[in-house]
Parts: sequence; structure tokens; C-alpha cells
Amino acid sequence: MLGHPVFPEQEPHEHQPAVDGVVIEDSENVIEIRDLMYSRGARVIFKNLNLTIKRGEITALMGPSGTGKTTLLRLITRQLVPQHGAILINGVDIATLNTRELYVLRRRFGMLFQNGALLTDLNVFENVAFPLREHTKLTNRLIRHVVLTKLHAVGLRGAADMMPAELSGGMARRVALARAMVMDPEILIYDEPFVGLDPISMGVIVRLVRRMNDALGITSIVVSHDVAEVSTVADRSYLISDGKVAASGSPGELSAANSELVRQFMHGMADGPVAFHFDAPDYEEQLLGRDSG
Repeated sequence: MLGHPVFPEQEPHEHQPAVDGVVIEDSENVIEIRDLMYSRGARVIFKNLNLTIKRGEITALMGPSGTGKTTLLRLITRQLVPQHGAILINGVDIATLNTRELYVLRRRFGMLFQNGALLTDLNVFENVAFPLREHTKLTNRLIRHVVLTKLHAVGLRGAADMMPAELSGGMARRVALARAMVMDPEILIYDEPFVGLDPISMGVIVRLVRRMNDALGITSIVVSHDVAEVSTVADRSYLISDGKVAASGSPGELSAANSELVRQFMHGMADGPVAFHFDAPDYEEQLLGRDSG
């Protein structure tokens, strides 16, 4: 059973106001990123980045290591603030929200962290129950019902009393997924959900990503390097490189693209526009300690 209850402190997703005085548009686009620029010191990470995440779809964010995919997730949740441009969530520019409004908006996000990030001193049940105890006033009986429902959805209702140290990597990732969706988020974010999983566990997680998205009517964002797995689950993919969107479209469209960069990434080619070595001084000069100036 994949229930979708509405909690006392939440409204249904349809026509839901984000915060006091801020009306959310019920638009096709859940997230719009417009002319985004972000730098860390002298290093430019994004320059005029534009992309759109549509309601009800699974959108993949891909790209070579170091292109800022996880940084983009932090910008979307306003853990970081861009130097220029706008990030709109359901038509609301998140840069205009005060602290209280931002916290209310963030309750509409669920997050599956790259390493699961389970609380090691709590058992599986309490890990999943943690957001409910922190953000709602549900009774213990209702919390038990919701938690067991979510654990059943990921196939781990029988593991409710186990501790994180007793779980396999795939099981821990599934518990983290149950926790990410326990508040019935509108937007579910997966940060490298397939890393470190064996083929069977990976297949289970891929199936759950698609199943949760369709059964709960949510919007999913998947950050991943696993081209083959993402291609089986994503509705639309964005390939980010050099601070911009290098290509976008369905996984099939990206695989058939003529771009040399896209071909290199999608087919795992060692040679191409994306260099193996990070920018560095001349090798011989640096080894010999010569002054290149």
C-alpha cells in the first residue's frame, strides 16, 4: 500500500500556498533556473545556467565530476545563494523568502543523501519516524501507521527493529528512501542513489525511484554518474559541463546526439573534450621546481 496522507501541518499539493502571503502557481514547471551564475572564489561553477524541471517527471542531472551537480542541489534548496539569476519553485523566487518561509518551503522536499545518512543510534523505525516527530504533531499511533506504510513500500517492514549497522548497503539506501518520502514531499531529490550498490540492489533502487514517482505523483531529481541506470528511469536528462547545459532531452536523444562531449560522457570514452587531468602548471617545470615566470 502506497498511502499519501495529508498531515495536519500540510495542505494537499494541488493549489497549495507555499508560505504566508506567497501563492504558488500550479504550473507545469516545478523548478525553473534562469541565467544562474555561481562562483567559489575565482572558480566559476555556473555561468548563465538555464534548465526546467517539469511536474511529475524524473529529471536526471548528469555531468563529469566537478561540474557542480551537488552544488546545484544546494542552490535549489537555498543552502547556497547564487551571485546572479533566479531559481523559481512553483513560480516563487526562493531568494525572496525569509527564513520562516524558506523552512516551510523546504518541508515540501525529500532528500536521499548519497551515503544514506541514517542516524546510527536509532533503529530503522525511528530513523524513518524522525521527520514526523520533528515536524508534525501526529500521535504515536499515526506515526506507526505512516512509518510502517513507507517501510512496506520499500520492502523493509520486517526490518523495522534493525539497527543501521545490521543493514546491507542496499537495505540502508532503501531505509533512507522511506525516510525521504515519509513527509509526502512534492519534490524528491536523489544524490547519487546508485553509488556502491551491487547489481541486484541497484536494480531494486531503480525500480523504486520509478515506482515512487508514479505512485505518489511527485517530481524527482536524480543526480548520478550511472548513465545506464539513469537512462532506464529518467524522463528527461540534462548534461552539465563547463558551467552550462551542454545537452538536454530524453536519454535516447542524448545517446544519439552528435556532440563529441555528449558522446564521450554517455559512452564512457576516455578520450574527448573532457580531460582526465585537472588544469595544472607545466609538469616538467613543476617537478624540477623551476620558476615558470
